[in-house]
Amino acid sequence: MGKEKLLERARDELFSHINRCEVLKAAEDDQRQWMDDTIAYIGERYPDLGEVDLSGLHEIGTRFCQPAIARKGESTLNTLDDASVA
Repeated sequence: MGKEKLLERARDELFSHINRCEVLKAAEDDQRQWMDDTIAYIGERYPDLGEVDLSGLHEIGTRFCQPAIARKGESTLNTLDDASVA
């Protein structure tokens, strides 16, 4: 199997694990620990992947876990009450 195909398979497996394990609902510290452990596991499953590949998977997985829209209480946007009116 080619390296590109192997990397795609590992990426798909990572996304599957993220969804199945409900990591998106975990606290940020727990997500970080889970991601470290899971990337180590994927490195064992796919020994032909190098450190650069695994680092890239870690980065992709971490970005995938970040919400596109801030969760309630995390917004940095001003509300209408806070906005100054000209």
